[in-house]
Amino acid sequence: MNALVATNRNFKLAARLLGLDSKLEKSLLIPFREIKVECTIPKDDGTLASFVGFRVQHDNARGPMKGGIRYHPEVEHDEVNALAQLMTWKTAVANIPYGGAKGGIGCDPRDLSISELERLTRVFTQKIHDLIGIHADVPAPDMGTGPQTMAWMLDEYSKFHGYSPAVVTGKPIDLGGSLGRDAATGRGVLFATEALLNEHGKAISGKKFVIQGFGNVGSWAARLIHEKGGKIVAVSDITGAIKNSKGIDIPRLLNHVKENKGVKGFEGADSLDPESILVEDCDILIPAALGGIINRENANEIKAKFIIEAANHPTDPEADEILSKKGVIILPDIYANSGGVTVSYFEWVQNIQGFLWDEEKVNNELKTYMTKAFKDVKKMCQVHNCDLRMGAFTLGVNRVARATVMRGWEA
Repeated sequence: MNALVATNRNFKLAARLLGLDSKLEKSLLIPFREIKVECTIPKDDGTLASFVGFRVQHDNARGPMKGGIRYHPEVEHDEVNALAQLMTWKTAVANIPYGGAKGGIGCDPRDLSISELERLTRVFTQKIHDLIGIHADVPAPDMGTGPQTMAWMLDEYSKFHGYSPAVVTGKPIDLGGSLGRDAATGRGVLFATEALLNEHGKAISGKKFVIQGFGNVGSWAARLIHEKGGKIVAVSDITGAIKNSKGIDIPRLLNHVKENKGVKGFEGADSLDPESILVEDCDILIPAALGGIINRENANEIKAKFIIEAANHPTDPEADEILSKKGVIILPDIYANSGGVTVSYFEWVQNIQGFLWDEEKVNNELKTYMTKAFKDVKKMCQVHNCDLRMGAFTLGVNRVARATVMRGWEA
């Protein structure tokens, strides 16, 4: 099941639980604006190359639209649409004053030089600069992009609108980025995991973790969980997978990844078939890579008691049902990985105020927001007698629906 079908399904289930009017339900689902642009750039060898860029602006009832820009070969309309909608519910669950958006360019950044990536980013920004803005739509980094991409976007946007650091988040610190932003999604995963385990009378220390995906989110989550005494027994990334039942030495692994561009070949663990990492024996499984990787084919084999969705949409609805029957507790993506957008909000606030917070304040505020959001989700679970995914969806959808009605926007 593709991401858009699954997201729409979850939204409709939440709307039914909330008893939303059918007209309001329909208006909440339809995106505010969909943008598709052609981006043609000269390559380093003098030839021209064309790429397709997307920006889906889903909803702005609660504030400016917010969402990442990803550079990936599989960026396509339905995926961007689903992720934009997820951002609407995610920002509402986190209770930050944003709506949802998402964008991307269908390209493989590994096949492009730094100067080609810069040209591509600037052309894309030229095509959408009138449709984004500090109080309209605030992009951020995502898969295949990072602080440098945001620096180029900021500079290109500023050529048209004057210096505007708050127009993008996830920027380099020197251009108004926030301290703690790089670790934010992974740190949010830590706080979310702590909140869930605490609810069940458990703690991170001594628990066995498997982390699928060792990019920004997975590596930060691993580092922070390791510091809290969690035992990470297996990790994987694009280069391969490794396991050590006694626990992987994460600081050593991070050094290895820095030098070798991947986990493959790490001496402190045995190699493992990447396909089997999700079914390794552990207490807590953290999918932190692409969506749709937990499905009906592997759900029955999963041994974890808790799944923390650090990736967007890693679990198919069919797998959800199978895992639920097995008693596996899933902490949904629209809550579990909201640390990134929450600290993006803090960055935006700092830019508007022109006042930089120290890292301790950023991390403390993040913990406050993540802990409060978990309590709000649990409250909705009790009201509607539902699981955590539906608790999070009903919370997010209800907040957006109330803002829509109060603004007089309902159909």
